[in-house]
Amino acid sequence: MKNKKLLAGVLVFMLVLSLFAGCAQKQTAPNNSSSEQQPKKEEVKQEDKTQKKVRIGVSMSDFDDKWLSYMIDAMKAYSNTLADAEVIFVDAKADTAKQLAQLENFIAQKVDVVVINPVDTDATEPYTKMCKDAGIPLISVNRIFKNQEEATAYVGSDSIKAGIMQMEYLAEKMGGKGNIVILQGDLAHEAARMRTEGVKKVIKEKYPDIKIVAEQTGKWQRPLGMQIMENWLQSGMQIDAVASNNDEMAIGAILAIEQAGKLGKILVGGVDATPDALEFMKQGKLNVTVFQDAAGQGKGAIEAAYKVAKGEKIDKTIWIPYELVTPEKCDEYIKKWQK
Repeated sequence: MKNKKLLAGVLVFMLVLSLFAGCAQKQTAPNNSSSEQQPKKEEVKQEDKTQKKVRIGVSMSDFDDKWLSYMIDAMKAYSNTLADAEVIFVDAKADTAKQLAQLENFIAQKVDVVVINPVDTDATEPYTKMCKDAGIPLISVNRIFKNQEEATAYVGSDSIKAGIMQMEYLAEKMGGKGNIVILQGDLAHEAARMRTEGVKKVIKEKYPDIKIVAEQTGKWQRPLGMQIMENWLQSGMQIDAVASNNDEMAIGAILAIEQAGKLGKILVGGVDATPDALEFMKQGKLNVTVFQDAAGQGKGAIEAAYKVAKGEKIDKTIWIPYELVTPEKCDEYIKKWQK
């Protein structure tokens, strides 16, 4: 009888012991599970931070272009103020095929936004299509795409207005009559075509006694502007004024005019109001230019790209106005570059 009681006591003790062990396992299991999951939560947080970093790809048509170099500097300066943004700059070296390859690379890198200053404004359909297919916003800067409506936005100036402002001033100084020549930029660029159109529009609508005796492309370059002007002067052509699509070609024309001993006898107008051009104006050699805000366009393009990446709405067109610069305002604009 005693043995039976002892055996029953042992069984009860073992049962209690097994129940206690089971409870202990249930209590420790959640702790083990939690410790295994914690690193995964940290990894998710790290991934979120990476995703929040804004990446902007910028393809410029040509780093060596004088005016564009000022715009690039402004882009970089503004980019440095954005703590959560990475901006990648590449140089297309005036090569459309190279720029297309750069765009493909940006898409492969999965940047958030692409900013393009196009080499050829007539060859932009592949750009908009590729970005649309990839779901990446595309912003053009300084030069308007031929199919601009397919892009997210344009940041820059209205090119035709530069030609109009320049020609209205020259026409007044010419007394409404005389012969004028036009130095055109690269005709693959919308700016060259529209600035030239602005010049012609003023002459056609207001000054029938002003005659365009020659026009030629100097591709925005000072040496070519000088060479073309030399040829025109050597031909014996009567020239009263030069309307240049930019300051670099205008400076080239001035050098040729000075060399021919005709400084002060031929009016010269440019566009951009670069530091070099303003120095020529201060010396009395450049009669008029039109300020194109390189800093405004550069900052505006990166700012627009950043806002789009953050999900903010922006205008389809962001205009940066032109400003007429005459000798009376020369010092005022020199100070703008010194800021």
